[in-house]
Amino acid sequence: MAKASAAAETPRVAILTRPEGRNEALAGRLLGAGWTPCMLPALEIQALPAVAGGPPRPSDYDMVVFVSGNAARLYLDQWVQADGPVPWPAGVVAATVGPASAQALRVSACFGANTTVLHPPESAPSHDSEALWEVLRALPQLPARVLLVRGTQGRDWLGDKLEAYGVAVTRHAAYLRRPASWDADQLASLQHWAGAGVPATWLITSGEGADAVRAGLDGAGLADWWAQCRFVLTHPSLERRVPRACHEAGGPPMVKICLPNDESIFQAFVAA
Repeated sequence: MAKASAAAETPRVAILTRPEGRNEALAGRLLGAGWTPCMLPALEIQALPAVAGGPPRPSDYDMVVFVSGNAARLYLDQWVQADGPVPWPAGVVAATVGPASAQALRVSACFGANTTVLHPPESAPSHDSEALWEVLRALPQLPARVLLVRGTQGRDWLGDKLEAYGVAVTRHAAYLRRPASWDADQLASLQHWAGAGVPATWLITSGEGADAVRAGLDGAGLADWWAQCRFVLTHPSLERRVPRACHEAGGPPMVKICLPNDESIFQAFVAA
């Protein structure tokens, strides 16, 4: 019997670091495409406790901007806890950084068919604050009062941009993100792949997530392996969060950049 090639024996490992509950469908597709998926959230999403009186109400603003699907879901939870099931106020526009986070709003019972949800199109070059700004600046007039719903950490580029154009921005944190704790089995899998010289491909979707992964690997003595891995990134700014050798000219293509939706991420892994 002919000996199998080393390439055939080496598994293609996809490490999916989005928060819990966001990786399962993608993992199934990758498994079907011959990958070994590993769901390893980099961050835990923790809803912040309700404050006295509840969160800022959408009716007090012209527009409510949600920076992520988590921001949308957790803000709506806070609002329902304070006021009970209520419809989204007529005339108040909602906006998100992409179609995926817009879907988190549309599935909510408080959103009617006539509620306006602005977001960059699926075909936009990116789904981020800059892309949403291009949508907002094309409006006949910017809203006077904006509620910006986000986590306790993250970029504040869009809020600063709106304020520079005279918009009154209120920032509301609906959740916090903190590094996830990996259990013994998860660490054992990482150590097995590192010891076998398997260059895993990591999905990185945020700067905080990249930092949490790097810290976790440092603590497990796997920093050298991190420098040998490949990466699928959902924003060009994340390139500076992965080892420099991965995207230096002349080296192998170890970084793929794609939109933050499952189809784009899947295609990036297939091409990696």
